[in-house]
Amino acid sequence: MTAPRIRFVAYLRVSTEGQGRSGLGLEAQREAVARHVAGSGGVIAAELVEVESGRKKDRPQLAAALAACRTGRATLVIAKLDRLARNVAFVSNLMEAASSSSPPTCPR
Repeated sequence: MTAPRIRFVAYLRVSTEGQGRSGLGLEAQREAVARHVAGSGGVIAAELVEVESGRKKDRPQLAAALAACRTGRATLVIAKLDRLARNVAFVSNLMEAASSSSPPTCPR
């Protein structure tokens, strides 16, 4: 019997419309996430992309990614910690809220 694959929800973020249109920042993030997921034997269940400052707390796509993690029993995966937030308190609160499920992960 095959073990179930780990489910991941990918969250990609760039800060400006120009970065979003060029795709360069997003493609690098997408590749890093894909390598991490493949290396863990997992599968990307969903990918959410946001063009927004990491300083903003109100990010609809991040909220959707977290909701997808909860409903799909998946782990949030990000390319780098700074793609999640620029604020340590925000990350700390997110980790605390996720303690009952899977905390976010990022490639090394």
